[in-house]
Amino acid sequence: MEDQKRIETLLEEIRDAQRESLDEYKRVTSQSLELQARAVARQEQLGKTYRIALVASGALIIGIIGLIMYLLQYFPTR
Repeated sequence: MEDQKRIETLLEEIRDAQRESLDEYKRVTSQSLELQARAVARQEQLGKTYRIALVASGALIIGIIGLIMYLLQYFPTR
């Protein structure tokens, strides 16, 4: 009888440990998914910033080339 009670107690402890482990797994998985979502959002934001910087740089280069072409009109040719 006592052995039966010890077995039941051990099984209950195992069950409780598995539940705790499952809860911890769910918490860690949830946290991991949240971090991944943040990383994706950050990458999207950096991608937008990169595109804006690229367009601005292109416009600046085109402006400089246009200015050079404009100024070259005023230099005498031989």
